[in-house]
Amino acid sequence: MRPFDPRLLRYATAARWFLSVGALLGLAQTVTIIAFSWLLSQSVTLALTGASLDTLSRTIGTLAGVIVVRAVLVWLLEVAATRGAAQVKSQLRRQVLDRVAERGPDWLSGRASAGVSTLVTQGLDALDNYFARYLPQLLLAGISTPLLVLVMLWQDLPSGITVIVVLPLIPVFMVLIGQATQAVQRKQWDSLQRLSTGFLDLVGGLGTLKIYGRERRQFARVQSITEDYRTRTMKVLRVSFLSGFVLELAASLSVALVAVSIGLRLVDGSLALGVGLFVLLLAPEAFLPVRQVGAQFHAAADGLAAAEEVFALLEDDGAAPSAPAPSSAPAAAASFGRADAGALRFEHVTIRRGTDVPVQGFCAVFRPGELAVVVGPSGAGKSTLVAALQGFVPYDGRILLNGAVQTPGAPRPWLAWAGQRPGLFQGTIADNLALGDASVDLGTVRRSLESAGAGDLHPATVLGVAGQGLSGGQAQRVAAARAVYRATTHDCSVLVLDEPSSALDEAAETALVAGLSRLAREGRIVIVVSHRPALRDAADQIVALNEVAHV
Repeated sequence: MRPFDPRLLRYATAARWFLSVGALLGLAQTVTIIAFSWLLSQSVTLALTGASLDTLSRTIGTLAGVIVVRAVLVWLLEVAATRGAAQVKSQLRRQVLDRVAERGPDWLSGRASAGVSTLVTQGLDALDNYFARYLPQLLLAGISTPLLVLVMLWQDLPSGITVIVVLPLIPVFMVLIGQATQAVQRKQWDSLQRLSTGFLDLVGGLGTLKIYGRERRQFARVQSITEDYRTRTMKVLRVSFLSGFVLELAASLSVALVAVSIGLRLVDGSLALGVGLFVLLLAPEAFLPVRQVGAQFHAAADGLAAAEEVFALLEDDGAAPSAPAPSSAPAAAASFGRADAGALRFEHVTIRRGTDVPVQGFCAVFRPGELAVVVGPSGAGKSTLVAALQGFVPYDGRILLNGAVQTPGAPRPWLAWAGQRPGLFQGTIADNLALGDASVDLGTVRRSLESAGAGDLHPATVLGVAGQGLSGGQAQRVAAARAVYRATTHDCSVLVLDEPSSALDEAAETALVAGLSRLAREGRIVIVVSHRPALRDAADQIVALNEVAHV
């Protein structure tokens, strides 16, 4: 684990600002340290030599001013570190969420969603310690320590040489301690990931476990994972305390060597008192940043580990959607007749999943004003085709809307969609429908609920976590209403629903079919993946996915 990962500068521009400001503040703080040590040594020398009160008071007054300036600089460095950490976390979180949105559910399904959630929340929060405690000391170790050693060499060559000889001992201890800290910190982070994932799985399946009377058997599992996390946390603290003791001991012995040398030369008169005091005051300050870098390494390890996972996630291009072969706009437009204006066209779309090819050479045209139903046996690739339309799955061939090629991974402002899982969250039904919008149009919410056959649900009804409080059919209708709401408020030309009526009764399904037909008559492309006879009977177009539809 490197003390500073250069990728942080690439993915978080706020880190560059912090390093620039931190370097300037560190340099200014070093100047105040030198001034403080010189003025304090001069004050003691003047007092011992019987200098006038006026001269002594001016020196002490200047010393007090330097102390105030140094305190202000320390405060400014802490403020810069806090703001830098907040901005860096915000930038990294935004990029991770953008990457998840870009890759889509197909990519996320190959990862532990709880691990990703822990990474962007508690994991990145650990960067606070990295910026507030570790990185400022790292800057001071690179700026303050060399300058202080140079001043010591200038004032007292033997003391400067002593510091140069013993100073490398501290980094040696730091490396050894860092390796031990990194190992236990990594195990602690892995344990936290397991705890988060296990707890999320338990909560998600608690209803099923309760039904089968197996909920108590999970108690021992959660207790074991929690105990493992507690044990590893205590190991991290133990290593941290021991590392702090070792570094303090090494630094104290190093300063003691300088102090003994200065004391002996003061006794034999070969060194002036003012110079001796000045160098003696600088010695601990020269060791302090290096010592603090080692002592604070454990505080930064969590943040560095999380940042490394963020960088690995951002640089993971293995599942990136591949763009279709480029084509000229005139050629794409030429393939459409006048009746296909505004249509959604699939041209020889082939989708591969490893060695499997769920969709091969699919061709179809979906026209505005028509309700199209996609049918096919289970596993024929219907949901995979919808994922390709969303841009989440790489494919060969072309998907065109109104003659324009749609690139995989590009935004889809023209698309409204509802999947097989409702994906509801805690809040009112109106808030669930207006997901992502700054405000809620209650009139459109009611009309959307009616179009989805959910007119009996009140928009102000408060739902629990994951839509708790609704039946399966009601949650399905609310999810469909959310897609209708988006299509209406954002003027989406394409509305896609994946099995929207699988859990609905006959009356609710009839209302849903009527609402979808009305939306199609308004000039939208409405595509429904379904096996239900009611939707097939109302369809203007039926596309069988197990048959290649040539157009």
